[in-house]
Amino acid sequence: MINGFLNGEIPDYQMAAFLMAVYFRGMDVDETAALTKALVNSGEKVDLTAVPGVKIDKHSTGGVGDKTTLVLVPLVASAGVTVAKMSGRALGHTGGTADKLESIPGFKTEMPLNEFVEIVSKVGAALIGQSKELVPGDKKLYALRDVTATVDSIPLIASSVMSKKIAAGCDAVVLDVKVGSGAFMKDIEEARKLASLMVNLGSFFGMPTTAVLSKMDQPLGFAVGNALEVKEAISTLKGEGPEDLVELCIELGAHMLRLSGDKRDLLDIKIDLEKNFLKTGRALDKFREIVSAQGGDPTVLEDLDKLPKAEHISCVYSEKDGYVAEIDAEKIGTAAMILGAGRIKKEQPIDHSAGLIIKKKLGDKVQGGEVLVEMHSNKKETFLRAGELINTAFKIKEFKPHMPSTIIETVTQQ
Repeated sequence: MINGFLNGEIPDYQMAAFLMAVYFRGMDVDETAALTKALVNSGEKVDLTAVPGVKIDKHSTGGVGDKTTLVLVPLVASAGVTVAKMSGRALGHTGGTADKLESIPGFKTEMPLNEFVEIVSKVGAALIGQSKELVPGDKKLYALRDVTATVDSIPLIASSVMSKKIAAGCDAVVLDVKVGSGAFMKDIEEARKLASLMVNLGSFFGMPTTAVLSKMDQPLGFAVGNALEVKEAISTLKGEGPEDLVELCIELGAHMLRLSGDKRDLLDIKIDLEKNFLKTGRALDKFREIVSAQGGDPTVLEDLDKLPKAEHISCVYSEKDGYVAEIDAEKIGTAAMILGAGRIKKEQPIDHSAGLIIKKKLGDKVQGGEVLVEMHSNKKETFLRAGELINTAFKIKEFKPHMPSTIIETVTQQ
């Protein structure tokens, strides 16, 4: 069926009927595995067998300000784990890692697969955009899901994500499943179902998979937007990162080490990663190596002014005293897109310098007239609309809210 759809034998309207049937009736694990296998076999597969050791991949279901990959890949690689990472681009209110990396002058995210394998082998890690040769069936199917409103079907999401991970050739994968206002999955039960199905699919294909559910009720870190997020990622690699971002990177990193064969207790791995790799600059050195290997300017790590900067900055101020009780992350992501940091359609260009800096996070005390958000754009006319949206995203209340951890739970193969 997938092959017939790709070569034009099965028209869109018939495949649309199939997608609607899946949307309303669901699929069991075997059916989802069969669809995943068909998608994997619709294109090329990356062969990483020539690269020694266990190769680990990581995937996030997408969020606002989610620059985790930029920190996590060099962190884990500096600890001796090989990471071959293919990343997507920004679409809607969620950012794309490939776009973020391209804010670094000269950084290449598109290259032939053999060059990608060569860099992984030599450096121990590489970060590239999704290859067009990999899983073309998913690309065509996703475009149809988009116009038939069947995007948020759990079996269709799971087969889409896992087919790309399996075709990318790694031995194991850690999934970061986001839950909350800025995530694709708003509901924790739905997120658990998705995580569990993806973990089961990994097992079905002989690829050990761990899923971590993490909160996306506010942007991750303070920066939202490509170059701004790269700056924050570099600061994090220098040991000066926001608490929530560091917590998530250490958690995901520990699971990646476990899947690579590290038998230590998870807490011991976490302490080791933070103390001996993040705080010592070893992860930063590894990022420098990756940037150089992929044609980027490594001096950016010392001189952040070499990253793109927006011409105009405007601020959104708090209208009253109190505590930040709520930040609608989806609205913040949409505001960043209005400023130029994202795209509505895949072909749209983006402004690498645009975005925003959150000055007050959940639980922070705020006074009337204090800055909540700093907006960066090259188009002054975007400030009014983005500012109005940001204003409605923040809820200031009299009492400090309960502050839960960024990490919710871990889902592994039962």
